[in-house]
Amino acid sequence: MFINAKKQGMAQVILFDGEARENLLPLTHLKPVCDLRIGLLTIREKWSHYLGFPVSVVTQDYLSELYPLEYDTENYVINGAVLPSDALVALIRQMDINEAFLHEDQLVVAKLDQKQLRKLIDDEAIEELDAQDLQDTPFLKISSLTDLILLNEAAIIDDFRLLSKMRKSMPLPPGNTLIGPADKLFIEVGATVQGSYLNTTTGPIYLSRNSSILEGCFIRGPFALGENSILRMGTKIYGPFATGPFCKIGGEIESSLFQGYSNKSYEGYLGHSIIGNWCNLGAGTQAASVQHTYDEIEMWNEGDEQFIPTGTQSMGAVLGDHTKTANGTVFTPGSVTGICANTLTPGIAPRFIPSFAASENGQVGITFSPENAFRAAEQMMTRRQADLTFQQRFLLLKIFEITSYQRPWEK
Repeated sequence: MFINAKKQGMAQVILFDGEARENLLPLTHLKPVCDLRIGLLTIREKWSHYLGFPVSVVTQDYLSELYPLEYDTENYVINGAVLPSDALVALIRQMDINEAFLHEDQLVVAKLDQKQLRKLIDDEAIEELDAQDLQDTPFLKISSLTDLILLNEAAIIDDFRLLSKMRKSMPLPPGNTLIGPADKLFIEVGATVQGSYLNTTTGPIYLSRNSSILEGCFIRGPFALGENSILRMGTKIYGPFATGPFCKIGGEIESSLFQGYSNKSYEGYLGHSIIGNWCNLGAGTQAASVQHTYDEIEMWNEGDEQFIPTGTQSMGAVLGDHTKTANGTVFTPGSVTGICANTLTPGIAPRFIPSFAASENGQVGITFSPENAFRAAEQMMTRRQADLTFQQRFLLLKIFEITSYQRPWEK
């Protein structure tokens, strides 16, 4: 574990992965839980905005070089799957050293001094904490992939409130139509909108810096477009929908979430889906979210290595980072792809495609080698003026090794 002890007499936020991480795979293979995006901001960014303190993480050992732990004289150790709320943050600001808050017997937050935290890192016994239960304190927590869809609306609304507070929106340019309250639309400097319909009666709409909405788009909030992201001409959005930075969006999308740097540029329906970083969906790629029988959706869980019920009738596809799909790919409800997964032919994809695997004619059995994965990642990242670093290559190789059991044909 890479650790940096500060001595600046400041408070430090430390977000830990917690028990939710296994249920959030494949999205947490290459990042800590707190770096998942829900709404416009990642969980880490939300805590930074709310508390105003530096934020570091405790995560898996193989991620620690890229995400080192930093601590100081006062440390708020917070479950990285928990989203901040006004009520929770108010309690945190009043905490004393060695106090802790629990919810359903799980740690939400503890305040530790440098000595206590050092003992915790070294697996030594620490002084007993004064623990209290958060029975009546409202906050949201991500426990599963499905939660990223179910809680996305509330997260967008809260991010809109957080980011627009005490700020003035740029005006909506002429040639567009706003349906609903103007105070639910916020346009940052550099964002452009041309000849489109924006409906805020169903929720707020937030356009980040240098984002673009091209002609003929129809948008129903809640909606948040990340920095430098683009809605291509004629796109139809049914919120809640949010993207991270540098995404290209087209077609018809409902109740979905793009983590960042990913493309769905062309026609095709995408419903109740989560798209990881650096994904590219070929023309006509679709993800259905409701079964024709209206049965509860089951979805692959990597931690349990089986399909498990999601508790909802509406769940589309979850695509792990660096997934690429062929033109005309169709995902059925509850489909999951791992890291660097591919579909090579059009048609219905398997419901689970392992990391570093490719499907052909609906069957999985081809390994997508690390060398091929590096090349594909480099080519896509170069188009965003980004580099595939040595550390990122190492992480991809580590995931190739960790997920080898998912590719039995290699034996």
